[in-house]
Amino acid sequence: MTFILILTAIGFVGIATALFLMRNEPKGLYILFFAEMWERFSYYGMRALLVFYLTKHFLFDQNAAYGLYGAYTTLVYILPVIGGAIADRYLGQRRAVQIGALLLVAGHGLMAFEGEPVAAGESPDVAVINIFYLALALIITGVGFLKGNISALVGQLYPKTDKRRDSAFTYFYVGINAGAFFGALYAGYLGETFGWKYGFGLAGIGMLLGLVVFILGKPLLQGAGEPPSIEELKKPRFAGLNAEWLTYLGTVVAVAAVWWMVRDQGTVGTLLYVTMALTYAYILWRAVAKLEPHARDRIFAALFLITMNVLFWGLFEQAGSSLNVYADEQVDRTLFGQEVPASIFQSLNAMYIIFLGPIFAAVWAFLGRRGMDPTAPQKFGLGMLQLGLGFLVLVWGANAAGAGLTPVLFIFLIYLLHTTGELCLSPVGLSAMTRLSTSKMVGLIMGAWFLASGAGNFVAGLIAQLTTAEGEGSENVVLDVYSNVGWVAIAVGVGLIVISPLINRLMHLDTLKDDPHPLAGESEIGEPMGPGIHPGRKGQLAE
Repeated sequence: MTFILILTAIGFVGIATALFLMRNEPKGLYILFFAEMWERFSYYGMRALLVFYLTKHFLFDQNAAYGLYGAYTTLVYILPVIGGAIADRYLGQRRAVQIGALLLVAGHGLMAFEGEPVAAGESPDVAVINIFYLALALIITGVGFLKGNISALVGQLYPKTDKRRDSAFTYFYVGINAGAFFGALYAGYLGETFGWKYGFGLAGIGMLLGLVVFILGKPLLQGAGEPPSIEELKKPRFAGLNAEWLTYLGTVVAVAAVWWMVRDQGTVGTLLYVTMALTYAYILWRAVAKLEPHARDRIFAALFLITMNVLFWGLFEQAGSSLNVYADEQVDRTLFGQEVPASIFQSLNAMYIIFLGPIFAAVWAFLGRRGMDPTAPQKFGLGMLQLGLGFLVLVWGANAAGAGLTPVLFIFLIYLLHTTGELCLSPVGLSAMTRLSTSKMVGLIMGAWFLASGAGNFVAGLIAQLTTAEGEGSENVVLDVYSNVGWVAIAVGVGLIVISPLINRLMHLDTLKDDPHPLAGESEIGEPMGPGIHPGRKGQLAE
């Protein structure tokens, strides 16, 4: 408990620092910061426990647990493509986020029904395991509505040419990881120490708080995320139902479909391949057929960065599966005279981000003001290099320990290097997606970004399954896999830096223009001329 209290104090200091540095940002960023913080609290609190819950409560073998974990995390990132497209076309980002939050509250609430532990040689109770799958389905569908759209709302608070964008997304990323930090720390501790239902229940309370923050903070978003057309949203389309009610019915169908799919890694993989192919094809078609050359090239650059996202998360996401189990079985976890539960170490990544995020944001802003800021492809390359180095440092530390347990220092180091790599890629990627996409495609592009993260999580599940072995020498299998993927990441990072000038040319940042931004209150009044809007050109200031 001493270690947990120390981490808690460190986390509060980091959050306070980030909030202080955000004082000159739009007030809406604070609302999105806290709403996403509580959403990630719920998600990462559950994620920290999932593999242990499967292997220790339901007695899944490691291979099956990794497969379900991979299917779950993959679907979590596939669904934002659909949620983003629906928000772009009909709902607007704000309503989509609220629907997602409600589904997440329901899903995390169901996770608290754990049933009796499965005895050796027996199978889980059919009712209990199906409630568990339903809970996962609700969470997955909720994230589909929420994740991409809340990030898109951050982008709508800033003009596309605003030099603060990368910094703003990094601050937002601190909020994401503040939730991840406290979720893994406290939900993980409660779940492993007192019972799974307490950890999962705490995660559900966190999501409820996120929903309350978002609803109460709506006025501070200044009109961002409104439906593109109330008329289109309310117009009857099928059997007398409008797009909004059809979305609700479709959500019920989606939950049922996900409930069936999440238990089958092969089905999820097929869905992933088909969804990625269709998404890439549709984005390419819209770029070629609908956009002028520079806007089209920016979409091409975005798709390239999205593809790199797959590899990064495929390697990074060993944290919740094989690295989590390695820490449990092969690491000396004694700190301050007490053995620390393995799930607690998943909070390290988030803790580092809470502290390092504001520093990275300040550095990007400092370099940007002087015209020295590395471009997005260069930052991606730096991220890959640090990701690979983290794996190699852990392998070196384990080998140096010989036949003994790996010193816990090397768990701290791998998470540190993976975190600095993540800060060079993930918030920068979020910023790049909202900058490179057009206003009519931002939800779709954000969905594609998270779809690539889903593909990465699927790849992560396959890599984790390669590490499964039993008996003497099993730890060597894990280290061999980590060594191989570490060198692959370093090679890709070097390649990205080398070809970055070519990707930079596709981005055409010199011709990038801001989107017209509606004035606050425009959607709530009947006469467009009221807030200074030209009635003949919706969304543009009157001249």
